[in-house]
Amino acid sequence: MTTSYEIKTMDVNETQRLAAKLAKYLKARDVITLEGDLGAGKTSFTQGLALGLGITQIVNSPTFTLIKEYQGNLPLYHMDVYRLEGEDEDLGFEEYFYGEGISVVEWAQFIEDYLPDQLLNIIILKLDENRRLLRFEPKGDYYIELCKEFFENENISH
Repeated sequence: MTTSYEIKTMDVNETQRLAAKLAKYLKARDVITLEGDLGAGKTSFTQGLALGLGITQIVNSPTFTLIKEYQGNLPLYHMDVYRLEGEDEDLGFEEYFYGEGISVVEWAQFIEDYLPDQLLNIIILKLDENRRLLRFEPKGDYYIELCKEFFENENISH
């Protein structure tokens, strides 16, 4: 049985506030994968995580560099691997996944073979111009417990 949690946000600010709250539950070596169409809000979600981690730098999509690193309470490794579609190239992802920070991977399906078995996949669906549906799909006991704790402690109805 797959455990998942869903929440609707009314605008980009609410999506970022949700992500900032989630950041308080994360620790080094946590891996979050983000799915969603172009413009769904993957980078906006990551910006919220960064705020929650105390990162003051501007966070934008690493589309042309693949990986951007930001320093806050914990390092944030923001990856956009869209350009790796059809490639079979290991760019040292394990160094990030098992490093000192939190990894966020956009378009993770293109590097599936390199992803850890346990991670938190978040699917962002665009309901209309402003509203989003976020589906949290934890993979592994650690992430199931993390989601349970997050949704209960933050009083988030799902």
